[in-house]
Amino acid sequence: MTTRKLQLAAFVTLAACGSAPSATSAPKTGGDRPFSTTEVTSFDAPWAMDFLPGSGVPMTGMALVTEKGGKLWLVNTANGRKQKVSGVPAVKVAGQGGLGDVVTRLESLGRYRVYLSFAEAGPSGTSGAAIGYGMLSPREGQAPRIESFKVIWRQEPKVAGNGHFGHRIAFASDGTMFVSSGERQKMTPAQDRGGDLGKIIHMTAEGERLGGRFVTMGHRNPLGLSFAPDGRLWEVEMGPAGGDELNLIVPGRNYGWPEASYGSHYEGQDIPDDHNGRGFEEPKLWWNPSISPSSLLIYSGDLFPHWKGDALIGGLSGQTLIRADINGDRASKADQWDMDARIRAVDQGPRGEVYLLEDGPSGRLLRLEPRR
Repeated sequence: MTTRKLQLAAFVTLAACGSAPSATSAPKTGGDRPFSTTEVTSFDAPWAMDFLPGSGVPMTGMALVTEKGGKLWLVNTANGRKQKVSGVPAVKVAGQGGLGDVVTRLESLGRYRVYLSFAEAGPSGTSGAAIGYGMLSPREGQAPRIESFKVIWRQEPKVAGNGHFGHRIAFASDGTMFVSSGERQKMTPAQDRGGDLGKIIHMTAEGERLGGRFVTMGHRNPLGLSFAPDGRLWEVEMGPAGGDELNLIVPGRNYGWPEASYGSHYEGQDIPDDHNGRGFEEPKLWWNPSISPSSLLIYSGDLFPHWKGDALIGGLSGQTLIRADINGDRASKADQWDMDARIRAVDQGPRGEVYLLEDGPSGRLLRLEPRR
Protein backbone atom coordinates (compact mmCIF):
# COMPACT_ATOMS: atom_id res chain seq x y z
CA MET A 1 0.00 0.00 0.00
CA THR A 2 1.39 3.37 -1.00
CA THR A 3 1.02 5.02 2.42
CA ARG A 4 3.65 2.58 3.77
CA LYS A 5 6.26 3.80 1.28
CA LEU A 6 6.85 7.51 1.84
CA GLN A 7 9.96 9.57 2.41
CA LEU A 8 12.31 8.43 5.17
CA ALA A 9 14.17 11.73 5.04
CA ALA A 10 10.96 13.62 5.80
CA PHE A 11 10.26 11.17 8.63
CA VAL A 12 13.59 11.82 10.32
CA THR A 13 13.37 15.62 9.92
CA LEU A 14 9.69 16.23 10.63
CA ALA A 15 9.28 13.73 13.46
CA ALA A 16 11.71 15.78 15.52
CA CYS A 17 9.23 18.68 15.69
CA GLY A 18 7.77 19.61 19.07
CA SER A 19 4.99 17.60 20.68
CA ALA A 20 1.48 18.82 21.26
CA PRO A 21 -0.38 18.02 24.48
CA SER A 22 -2.25 14.72 24.39
CA ALA A 23 -5.79 15.21 23.15
CA THR A 24 -8.50 13.31 25.00
CA SER A 25 -11.74 14.96 23.92
CA ALA A 26 -14.47 12.60 22.77
CA PRO A 27 -14.90 12.02 19.03
CA LYS A 28 -18.17 12.51 17.26
CA THR A 29 -20.36 9.39 17.33
CA GLY A 30 -23.75 8.43 16.01
CA GLY A 31 -25.45 9.78 12.93
CA ASP A 32 -25.30 8.27 9.48
CA ARG A 33 -22.07 6.72 8.33
CA PRO A 34 -20.55 8.63 5.41
CA PHE A 35 -19.87 5.31 3.69
CA SER A 36 -21.66 2.24 2.43
CA THR A 37 -20.35 -1.24 3.25
CA THR A 38 -20.19 -4.17 0.85
CA GLU A 39 -19.23 -7.69 1.92
CA VAL A 40 -16.53 -9.08 -0.39
CA THR A 41 -15.80 -12.48 1.18
CA SER A 42 -14.91 -13.97 4.56
CA PHE A 43 -11.97 -15.67 6.29
CA ASP A 44 -11.08 -17.72 9.36
CA ALA A 45 -9.47 -15.28 11.82
CA PRO A 46 -7.96 -12.87 9.26
CA TRP A 47 -5.11 -10.67 10.48
CA ALA A 48 -3.78 -8.40 7.71
CA MET A 49 -4.06 -7.55 4.02
CA ASP A 50 -2.11 -5.71 1.35
CA PHE A 51 -2.84 -4.97 -2.30
CA LEU A 52 -0.44 -6.03 -5.03
CA PRO A 53 1.22 -2.74 -6.05
CA GLY A 54 1.62 -1.40 -9.58
CA SER A 55 -0.05 -4.52 -10.83
CA GLY A 56 -1.56 -3.35 -14.10
CA VAL A 57 -5.03 -4.12 -15.42
CA PRO A 58 -5.03 -7.95 -15.03
CA MET A 59 -4.07 -7.76 -11.33
CA THR A 60 -5.78 -4.53 -10.27
CA GLY A 61 -7.75 -5.11 -7.10
CA MET A 62 -5.84 -8.25 -6.15
CA ALA A 63 -4.78 -8.43 -2.51
CA LEU A 64 -3.07 -10.83 -0.15
CA VAL A 65 -4.84 -11.67 3.13
CA THR A 66 -3.31 -13.55 6.07
CA GLU A 67 -5.16 -15.77 8.51
CA LYS A 68 -3.75 -16.17 12.01
CA GLY A 69 -3.90 -19.96 11.63
CA GLY A 70 -1.19 -19.87 8.96
CA LYS A 71 -2.97 -19.52 5.62
CA LEU A 72 -2.33 -16.86 3.00
CA TRP A 73 -4.91 -16.02 0.34
CA LEU A 74 -4.78 -14.18 -2.99
CA VAL A 75 -8.12 -12.38 -3.26
CA ASN A 76 -9.88 -10.67 -6.13
CA THR A 77 -11.62 -7.85 -4.26
CA ALA A 78 -13.93 -7.18 -7.21
CA ASN A 79 -15.71 -10.53 -6.98
CA GLY A 80 -14.46 -12.14 -3.75
CA ARG A 81 -12.74 -15.06 -5.48
CA LYS A 82 -9.81 -16.30 -3.40
CA GLN A 83 -6.94 -18.71 -3.99
CA LYS A 84 -4.81 -20.30 -1.31
CA VAL A 85 -1.12 -19.37 -1.61
CA SER A 86 1.37 -22.13 -0.82
CA GLY A 87 4.98 -21.72 0.32
CA VAL A 88 4.07 -19.94 3.58
CA PRO A 89 6.46 -20.56 6.52
CA ALA A 90 5.47 -22.73 9.47
CA VAL A 91 4.01 -20.62 12.26
CA LYS A 92 3.31 -21.19 15.95
CA VAL A 93 -0.41 -20.67 16.46
CA ALA A 94 -1.27 -19.98 20.10
CA GLY A 95 -3.00 -17.11 21.87
CA GLN A 96 -2.32 -13.96 19.88
CA GLY A 97 0.41 -15.64 17.84
CA GLY A 98 0.24 -16.97 14.31
CA LEU A 99 0.62 -15.57 10.81
CA GLY A 100 0.60 -11.77 11.00
CA ASP A 101 1.34 -8.89 8.66
CA VAL A 102 1.79 -8.98 4.89
CA VAL A 103 3.42 -6.34 2.69
CA THR A 104 4.09 -6.66 -1.04
CA ARG A 105 6.79 -4.93 -3.09
CA LEU A 106 6.87 -4.89 -6.90
CA GLU A 107 10.11 -6.48 -8.15
CA SER A 108 9.35 -6.53 -11.88
CA LEU A 109 6.32 -6.86 -14.12
CA GLY A 110 4.15 -9.57 -12.62
CA ARG A 111 6.68 -10.49 -9.91
CA TYR A 112 6.35 -9.48 -6.26
CA ARG A 113 8.45 -9.72 -3.12
CA VAL A 114 6.08 -10.70 -0.29
CA TYR A 115 7.03 -9.91 3.31
CA LEU A 116 5.31 -11.89 6.06
CA SER A 117 5.51 -11.57 9.84
CA PHE A 118 4.65 -14.50 12.08
CA ALA A 119 5.09 -16.12 15.47
CA GLU A 120 7.93 -18.64 15.42
CA ALA A 121 8.54 -21.47 17.91
CA GLY A 122 11.73 -21.41 19.98
CA PRO A 123 13.43 -23.79 22.40
CA SER A 124 11.78 -25.03 25.61
CA GLY A 125 8.30 -23.75 24.75
CA THR A 126 9.36 -20.20 23.91
CA SER A 127 8.36 -18.19 20.85
CA GLY A 128 9.08 -14.90 19.14
CA ALA A 129 8.08 -12.81 16.16
CA ALA A 130 9.89 -13.26 12.87
CA ILE A 131 9.86 -11.61 9.44
CA GLY A 132 10.85 -13.03 6.11
CA TYR A 133 10.14 -12.72 2.41
CA GLY A 134 9.73 -14.78 -0.72
CA MET A 135 8.76 -14.25 -4.34
CA LEU A 136 5.25 -14.44 -5.82
CA SER A 137 4.54 -14.51 -9.55
CA PRO A 138 0.79 -15.17 -9.89
CA ARG A 139 -0.36 -16.43 -13.28
CA GLU A 140 -3.83 -17.07 -14.58
CA GLY A 141 -4.76 -20.73 -14.27
CA GLN A 142 -1.89 -21.59 -11.91
CA ALA A 143 -2.04 -22.05 -8.14
CA PRO A 144 -0.15 -19.13 -6.53
CA ARG A 145 2.98 -19.99 -4.57
CA ILE A 146 5.65 -18.09 -2.64
CA GLU A 147 9.10 -19.25 -3.72
CA SER A 148 12.44 -19.13 -1.89
CA PHE A 149 11.09 -17.81 1.42
CA LYS A 150 13.80 -16.76 3.88
CA VAL A 151 13.68 -15.30 7.39
CA ILE A 152 15.54 -11.98 7.73
CA TRP A 153 14.66 -10.93 11.31
CA ARG A 154 13.96 -12.76 14.55
CA GLN A 155 12.71 -11.03 17.68
CA GLU A 156 15.24 -11.33 20.50
CA PRO A 157 14.95 -12.77 23.02
CA LYS A 158 12.41 -15.55 22.52
CA VAL A 159 10.30 -15.88 25.67
CA ALA A 160 7.42 -17.93 27.08
CA GLY A 161 3.86 -16.76 26.50
CA ASN A 162 1.58 -16.17 23.52
CA GLY A 163 0.84 -12.45 23.48
CA HIS A 164 2.01 -9.00 22.35
CA PHE A 165 4.08 -9.92 19.30
CA GLY A 166 3.36 -6.64 17.50
CA HIS A 167 5.18 -7.44 14.23
CA ARG A 168 3.67 -4.78 11.95
CA ILE A 169 5.74 -3.71 8.93
CA ALA A 170 6.00 -0.30 7.20
CA PHE A 171 8.32 0.61 4.31
CA ALA A 172 9.86 3.98 3.51
CA SER A 173 10.30 5.00 -0.13
CA ASP A 174 14.05 4.43 0.11
CA GLY A 175 13.27 0.73 0.57
CA THR A 176 14.14 0.50 4.26
CA MET A 177 11.74 -1.14 6.67
CA PHE A 178 10.30 -0.32 10.09
CA VAL A 179 9.05 -3.12 12.34
CA SER A 180 7.01 -2.95 15.55
CA SER A 181 8.12 -5.39 18.25
CA GLY A 182 5.78 -6.00 21.20
CA GLU A 183 6.98 -6.52 24.78
CA ARG A 184 5.42 -10.03 24.90
CA GLN A 185 3.38 -9.20 28.04
CA LYS A 186 6.63 -9.02 30.04
CA MET A 187 6.47 -5.23 30.63
CA THR A 188 10.00 -4.43 31.89
CA PRO A 189 11.86 -5.56 28.71
CA ALA A 190 10.34 -2.52 27.00
CA GLN A 191 12.91 -0.47 28.97
CA ASP A 192 15.79 -2.90 28.32
CA ARG A 193 18.14 -1.49 25.69
CA GLY A 194 19.68 -4.91 25.08
CA GLY A 195 16.68 -6.58 23.43
CA ASP A 196 13.97 -6.09 20.81
CA LEU A 197 10.92 -6.31 23.06
CA GLY A 198 8.82 -3.13 23.22
CA LYS A 199 10.73 -1.39 20.41
CA ILE A 200 10.35 0.05 16.90
CA ILE A 201 13.19 -1.26 14.74
CA HIS A 202 14.66 0.11 11.50
CA MET A 203 16.38 -2.20 9.03
CA THR A 204 17.17 -2.70 5.37
CA ALA A 205 14.91 -4.75 3.13
CA GLU A 206 17.32 -7.64 3.78
CA GLY A 207 17.11 -7.35 7.57
CA GLU A 208 20.32 -5.44 8.39
CA ARG A 209 19.82 -3.17 11.42
CA LEU A 210 20.04 0.58 10.85
CA GLY A 211 20.65 3.32 13.40
CA GLY A 212 21.50 1.01 16.27
CA ARG A 213 19.43 -1.77 17.76
CA PHE A 214 16.14 0.20 17.73
CA VAL A 215 14.57 3.54 16.78
CA THR A 216 12.26 3.98 19.80
CA MET A 217 11.53 2.07 23.00
CA GLY A 218 8.94 1.86 25.78
CA HIS A 219 6.12 0.38 23.68
CA ARG A 220 3.59 -2.19 24.87
CA ASN A 221 1.76 -3.92 22.00
CA PRO A 222 2.24 -1.82 18.84
CA LEU A 223 -0.23 -3.15 16.27
CA GLY A 224 -0.22 -0.38 13.67
CA LEU A 225 2.49 1.48 11.72
CA SER A 226 1.81 3.89 8.87
CA PHE A 227 3.52 6.83 7.15
CA ALA A 228 1.65 10.11 6.68
CA PRO A 229 1.90 12.00 3.36
CA ASP A 230 4.41 14.41 4.95
CA GLY A 231 6.75 11.52 5.81
CA ARG A 232 6.03 11.25 9.53
CA LEU A 233 5.68 7.75 10.93
CA TRP A 234 2.68 7.08 13.20
CA GLU A 235 1.96 4.12 15.47
CA VAL A 236 -0.96 2.75 17.50
CA GLU A 237 -0.60 0.43 20.47
CA MET A 238 -2.78 -1.22 23.06
CA GLY A 239 -2.54 0.03 26.60
CA PRO A 240 -3.38 -2.10 29.65
CA ALA A 241 -6.82 -1.37 31.20
CA GLY A 242 -7.32 1.81 29.18
CA GLY A 243 -4.54 4.01 27.87
CA ASP A 244 -4.53 2.90 24.22
CA GLU A 245 -2.26 5.27 22.29
CA LEU A 246 -1.69 6.98 18.96
CA ASN A 247 1.99 7.98 18.83
CA LEU A 248 4.16 10.00 16.50
CA ILE A 249 7.40 8.04 16.20
CA VAL A 250 10.34 10.34 16.97
CA PRO A 251 13.76 8.65 16.64
CA GLY A 252 15.53 8.20 19.95
CA ARG A 253 12.47 8.75 22.14
CA ASN A 254 11.18 6.55 24.97
CA TYR A 255 7.39 6.11 25.09
CA GLY A 256 7.29 5.12 28.73
CA TRP A 257 5.82 1.64 29.05
CA PRO A 258 5.58 0.25 31.73
CA GLU A 259 6.76 3.29 33.74
CA ALA A 260 4.08 5.65 32.39
CA SER A 261 0.62 5.09 30.93
CA TYR A 262 -2.82 6.67 30.87
CA GLY A 263 -4.23 3.23 31.69
CA SER A 264 -4.07 1.07 34.80
CA HIS A 265 -2.85 -2.45 35.48
CA TYR A 266 -5.50 -5.15 35.04
CA GLU A 267 -5.34 -5.84 38.78
CA GLY A 268 -6.34 -2.22 39.41
CA GLN A 269 -2.99 -0.69 40.42
CA ASP A 270 -2.38 2.80 39.10
CA ILE A 271 0.43 3.59 36.67
CA PRO A 272 1.93 7.11 36.74
CA ASP A 273 0.59 9.13 33.81
CA ASP A 274 3.28 11.82 33.95
CA HIS A 275 5.23 11.27 30.73
CA ASN A 276 7.07 14.53 30.05
CA GLY A 277 8.08 15.07 33.67
CA ARG A 278 9.79 11.70 33.70
CA GLY A 279 11.51 12.06 30.33
CA PHE A 280 9.01 10.08 28.25
CA GLU A 281 7.25 10.98 25.01
CA GLU A 282 3.55 11.83 25.34
CA PRO A 283 1.03 10.00 23.15
CA LYS A 284 -0.70 12.30 20.71
CA LEU A 285 -4.04 10.68 21.56
CA TRP A 286 -5.16 8.16 24.11
CA TRP A 287 -8.37 6.30 24.88
CA ASN A 288 -9.94 5.40 28.21
CA PRO A 289 -11.81 3.03 28.28
CA SER A 290 -9.96 0.87 25.82
CA ILE A 291 -10.76 0.59 22.12
CA SER A 292 -8.04 -2.07 21.60
CA PRO A 293 -6.47 -0.60 18.42
CA SER A 294 -5.59 -3.36 15.98
CA SER A 295 -4.25 -1.53 12.95
CA LEU A 296 -3.50 1.85 11.44
CA LEU A 297 -3.94 3.38 7.99
CA ILE A 298 -3.00 6.95 7.09
CA TYR A 299 -5.45 7.56 4.27
CA SER A 300 -4.06 8.96 1.01
CA GLY A 301 -6.87 8.40 -1.49
CA ASP A 302 -9.36 10.69 -3.22
CA LEU A 303 -12.67 8.87 -2.70
CA PHE A 304 -12.92 10.30 0.82
CA PRO A 305 -11.29 13.74 0.35
CA HIS A 306 -12.06 14.86 3.93
CA TRP A 307 -10.06 11.90 5.25
CA LYS A 308 -6.91 12.59 3.27
CA GLY A 309 -3.87 12.53 5.55
CA ASP A 310 -5.94 11.33 8.52
CA ALA A 311 -5.55 8.17 10.60
CA LEU A 312 -8.05 5.32 10.32
CA ILE A 313 -7.83 2.93 13.28
CA GLY A 314 -9.54 -0.43 13.71
CA GLY A 315 -10.93 -1.20 17.17
CA LEU A 316 -11.22 -4.74 18.53
CA SER A 317 -12.96 -4.47 21.91
CA GLY A 318 -14.46 -1.17 20.77
CA GLN A 319 -15.87 -2.78 17.60
CA THR A 320 -15.26 0.52 15.86
CA LEU A 321 -13.62 2.31 12.98
CA ILE A 322 -12.01 5.49 14.29
CA ARG A 323 -10.82 8.54 12.38
CA ALA A 324 -8.26 10.84 13.95
CA ASP A 325 -7.56 14.16 12.28
CA ILE A 326 -3.82 14.62 11.73
CA ASN A 327 -2.34 18.06 11.14
CA GLY A 328 1.45 17.97 10.98
CA ASP A 329 2.68 16.64 14.33
CA ARG A 330 -0.71 17.07 16.01
CA ALA A 331 -3.76 14.81 16.17
CA SER A 332 -7.32 15.17 17.41
CA LYS A 333 -10.23 12.77 17.70
CA ALA A 334 -12.73 13.20 14.89
CA ASP A 335 -15.14 10.29 14.22
CA GLN A 336 -15.93 6.92 15.73
CA TRP A 337 -18.27 4.58 13.86
CA ASP A 338 -19.80 1.49 15.45
CA MET A 339 -19.13 -1.45 13.11
CA ASP A 340 -20.87 -4.15 15.22
CA ALA A 341 -17.79 -6.37 14.94
CA ARG A 342 -14.19 -6.48 16.09
CA ILE A 343 -12.09 -4.77 13.40
CA ARG A 344 -8.73 -6.48 12.88
CA ALA A 345 -7.27 -4.53 9.93
CA VAL A 346 -7.78 -1.44 7.77
CA ASP A 347 -6.36 -1.05 4.27
CA GLN A 348 -6.73 1.18 1.22
CA GLY A 349 -7.70 -0.04 -2.24
CA PRO A 350 -6.39 1.13 -5.61
CA ARG A 351 -9.30 3.56 -6.17
CA GLY A 352 -9.10 5.01 -2.68
CA GLU A 353 -11.81 2.75 -1.28
CA VAL A 354 -11.25 1.48 2.27
CA TYR A 355 -11.26 -2.19 3.27
CA LEU A 356 -11.89 -3.62 6.73
CA LEU A 357 -11.15 -7.12 7.99
CA GLU A 358 -13.34 -8.33 10.81
CA ASP A 359 -11.76 -10.45 13.52
CA GLY A 360 -12.81 -13.99 14.35
CA PRO A 361 -13.70 -17.33 12.74
CA SER A 362 -16.02 -15.83 10.12
CA GLY A 363 -14.33 -12.46 9.71
CA ARG A 364 -15.69 -10.61 6.71
CA LEU A 365 -13.77 -8.46 4.25
CA LEU A 366 -15.79 -5.25 3.85
CA ARG A 367 -15.39 -2.55 1.21
CA LEU A 368 -16.23 1.03 2.25
CA GLU A 369 -17.18 3.57 -0.40
CA PRO A 370 -18.77 7.04 -0.15
CA ARG A 371 -22.51 6.91 0.44
CA ARG A 372 -24.37 8.15 -2.61
